[in-house]
Amino acid sequence: MPKFNYRAISETGAPSTGDIEADSVESASSLLASRGFIPTKVREERPAIPGVSLSSILDRFSRVKAPELILFTKQFNTLIRAGVPMLSLMQVLEEQTENAKMKNVLDAMNQDIKEGASLHGAFSRHPRVFSPLYCSMIKAGEASGALPEVLDRLTYIIEHENKIKSDIKSALTYPAIVLSFLLVAFIVLLTGVIPRFVNIFSKAGLNLPLPTKICMFLYHLMADYWYLVIGILGVAGIVLFQYLRTAQGKYMRDTLLMRLPIVGPLFVKSAISRFSSIFSILQSSGVEVLDSMDILAGTIGNAAIAREIQGVKGRLTEGRGVARPLGEAQYFTPMLVNMVAIGEESGNLEEMLREVAGHYDTEVEYSMNKMSQAIGPILVLGLAAVVGFFAMAIFLPMWDLTLMAK
Repeated sequence: MPKFNYRAISETGAPSTGDIEADSVESASSLLASRGFIPTKVREERPAIPGVSLSSILDRFSRVKAPELILFTKQFNTLIRAGVPMLSLMQVLEEQTENAKMKNVLDAMNQDIKEGASLHGAFSRHPRVFSPLYCSMIKAGEASGALPEVLDRLTYIIEHENKIKSDIKSALTYPAIVLSFLLVAFIVLLTGVIPRFVNIFSKAGLNLPLPTKICMFLYHLMADYWYLVIGILGVAGIVLFQYLRTAQGKYMRDTLLMRLPIVGPLFVKSAISRFSSIFSILQSSGVEVLDSMDILAGTIGNAAIAREIQGVKGRLTEGRGVARPLGEAQYFTPMLVNMVAIGEESGNLEEMLREVAGHYDTEVEYSMNKMSQAIGPILVLGLAAVVGFFAMAIFLPMWDLTLMAK
C-alpha cells in the first residue's frame, strides 16, 4: 500500500507531521480527518534513488540569493509581529517559498525547533544561508525580547549591502564586456589576418619588423603549442584558485585590491561603510563590543580589514576604548576614528556610526561614478594600443614592400 507524507493541524491547533498508508490521497485525507486532524498537505512518498535524493541534488546546486533572503526576513518579521506560533510560522514560510534550498532549510529548522532548539540554534545550523551577522542578530533579538525591531534593522542592512554590491557589479559590467570583445578581436586578428600578410612579406624576402615578429611568435605559439598554453593556463588557474581560498591568499588578494589606483579607494570606502553600518546595528541591538568585533571580522567581506579588526579586538581587552585602537589600525580613516571618539564621549556611539555609514555610502556612489568616467578613456587607450600594434605589424612591412617596388 502506498505511503503518504502529511502535514495537519490537530483539534488543539497544534501542527503535526508524519506518514500514513492509504490507497490514494483522498483516502489518506479522509483517514486523517477521522482521527481528528485537519490535513493541510498530503503527498505520496516517492522512492529515492539509492544514495541520491532529489532534495540533496537541489540543495547542492541551488542557493539563496539576497532578494530571497530579504523577502524571507520581511515575511518572518510580519508573522512574528502578528503573534503566529513559531512552529506554524515556519510551516507557513516553508509553503510560501519557491526556492528549493530555502524550503529544505526551513523544514530542517522546523524539526530543530520541535526538538527544543532555540531560534538562534536553528538558524546557526545553516551557515551557508544565514551569515554569522544574521545569527548573532537573531540571538540578540531573542535574548532581549525585541526580535521584530532587530529584524527591521537586519532587513535594512541586507538591502543596503545588496544595493552596494549591485551598484559595483553594474559599474564593472561595461568594462568586462568591452575587454571580452577586445580579447576576441585580438585572437581573430592574430590567427586570421596577420599570417596571411606575413606569407606575402616572406615571399618578397622582407626583413620583418619587431611588431610583426612578435605577432608571428604569438601566432605560432597558439597554433603549434595550443595544448601547452591551455595546460599551463589551466594549472595556473587551479593553483591560483586554491591559493585564493586560503586565509593568506584572501589576505593578499584584498590587500592588493585596496592598493589599486582607481578601484582601491572604492573597496576601502565600501568596507568602512559596511563596518560602520553593521557596528551601529549591533550596538543598537545590545551586542557587546568584543562580540561585535568577532561578528564584524567574520562579515566584513575583506580579509585584510578583518585581520585589522581582530587586532583592534585584542587592544580593546586592555580597556583602551574603541576609538584609539581603531586609530592605530590600518585602513580606518580619521573621520571614522574621530566620530567614534565623539560617540564614546557623548554616549551616542550608535548615532555617530550611522552618520559615518551614510557619509561613506555617498562616497562609494561618488567613487563609482568617478570610476565609470575614468574607465571610458582607459578602455579607449587600450583599444588604441591594440589597434596601433596590429597596424604597425601590418603597415611597416607594407611600407618596406612599397619602397622595394620603387
